[in-house]
Amino acid sequence: MIVSTPHAETGVATPLPLRTIGDIRAALRAGHGFPGDREAFEADLQRALEASTETDLKAVASVIVDYRGRIRLYQDPDFDIAVQEGIDLAARLKREAGGE
Repeated sequence: MIVSTPHAETGVATPLPLRTIGDIRAALRAGHGFPGDREAFEADLQRALEASTETDLKAVASVIVDYRGRIRLYQDPDFDIAVQEGIDLAARLKREAGGE
């Protein structure tokens, strides 16, 4: 049984190759990632590049790692379930705190 979610592709058996900036850009252009990630990635990458020196590209690597994780998280079919559980828990705690 394949579980489909509103944002994840159905039947994705293997993770996308996300080893390079080009891979990440291609994935974001294809609609993988959260709303606004495509534009945010470019802006974050630009800021990291401008702040980096030729011998220290840690900020650039950090942006790549962050967006690779975001894309993989977005593809995870269990992500929607976890988000809904969090929403349900927050609503229950709010009701309990309000005495409802």
